[in-house]
Amino acid sequence: MPEFRSKSRLMAPVESVFAWHERPGAFERLVPPWVDVRILSRSGGVKDGGQLSFKLRQGPISVRWHAVHEGYQENRQFRDVQRKGPFASWEHTHRFEPDGETASYLEDLVYWQLPLGRLGRFGESLVAREIERGFTFRQERTRQDLARHRGVVDRGPLRILMSGASGLIGTQLAAFLEGGGHTIARLVRRAPRSPLEIRWDPDSGALDPAACEGFDAVIHLAGAGIADERWSPKRKQLILESRTRGTRLLAERLSLCARKPRCLLVASGIGYYGHRPEEPLTESSEPGTGYLPEVCLAWEDASKPAEAAGIRVARIRIGIVLAAAGGALSKLAPIFSAGLGGPVGSGQQVLSWIAFDDLIGIFHHALFHDELSGAINATAPNPVTNEDFSGTLAEVLGRASWARVPEQAIDFGFGEMGRRLLLEGARVLPAKLEQSGFPFLWPELEGALRFELGRPEEE
Repeated sequence: MPEFRSKSRLMAPVESVFAWHERPGAFERLVPPWVDVRILSRSGGVKDGGQLSFKLRQGPISVRWHAVHEGYQENRQFRDVQRKGPFASWEHTHRFEPDGETASYLEDLVYWQLPLGRLGRFGESLVAREIERGFTFRQERTRQDLARHRGVVDRGPLRILMSGASGLIGTQLAAFLEGGGHTIARLVRRAPRSPLEIRWDPDSGALDPAACEGFDAVIHLAGAGIADERWSPKRKQLILESRTRGTRLLAERLSLCARKPRCLLVASGIGYYGHRPEEPLTESSEPGTGYLPEVCLAWEDASKPAEAAGIRVARIRIGIVLAAAGGALSKLAPIFSAGLGGPVGSGQQVLSWIAFDDLIGIFHHALFHDELSGAINATAPNPVTNEDFSGTLAEVLGRASWARVPEQAIDFGFGEMGRRLLLEGARVLPAKLEQSGFPFLWPELEGALRFELGRPEEE
């Protein structure tokens, strides 16, 4: 039976590492972003008898994986065993070993076997490489998450209210924060299914003021996707209203609380600056002109009732997020993997990007740094041109970057949305984050892409 074994040293006490694995959100943080997984049900945590069912999708094929936990020894080990899934057998033991009072070892031991007997053995080398690729990612993310939580261990835990928790950013941000021991209550439009869900409806103004009481912080991420479809007049109005109505409703309700939150973090975007490819832009720069700057201005203005009530408001202007599970990168990676990718238009438009895990870290950083208020540019310190981005992505994926998409094709296929998002750009710099000492994990594009796509540099 094939075996995978890996051991890593972590700068955290064994009790902290084990607790991180036990908390809600650990599974979501450990799933590699290039793997399409949807949780169906879970119960019992990692203790004996705990169960987890999820759907694993690869292209048009999806399989259900059902695992049961056993072998639980507090601060020492637990095991998950596949009861139903794609493997003939799968047994993964997580082992924890102290290394003094401030460090520990985490060992992953996996025994696995493919179905179809002898025929299945032809695929073992490929599966072994994918298992190693996934665990390389898991170990690095575990190390990063633990380090970030350790930096503010004396400042929590917090009770946090979050909107947009089911979106791309919200899912991972909530999982990260829960891994740090914080409690997340989610704003939902449907009927609540647990005490940690609060119903709201920005369109009708429904949000019980009493339900907003007692939170240490609020994170607001909800809003219709800017790049989800072409910008018809109706779609543009929806994008604007989905941001302003929800932000204003939440800010007004929080302003009425007897015990107000310490801070409100509101998602915004670097579209605030418009098309300005040459000028270095910081948080003190003036807004641009056009539809996106107008949306961002109205979006940010809608948070002012909370600010007027004395709540620290940080408006996180998010750059182009490098996420393998969604957004632009998830659409580009398959094209470039097929050898069909290349620059768009002139290729000289500037892309102000941010690694997904650094974006998660920025929200976490803003929660605990009281000097951060007003606009905060959530971008990496090294913007690149579209041509440089295309060349780097192709290199990471081991492919050529020869195709060039003409401007006319973008205009025909995507209209105004394509012109604004693909053919324009701005050189946005994270001045406030750098001044506050934010530790970027991935300040350079190549490293960010290699981590997110699971493509480490070959030695």
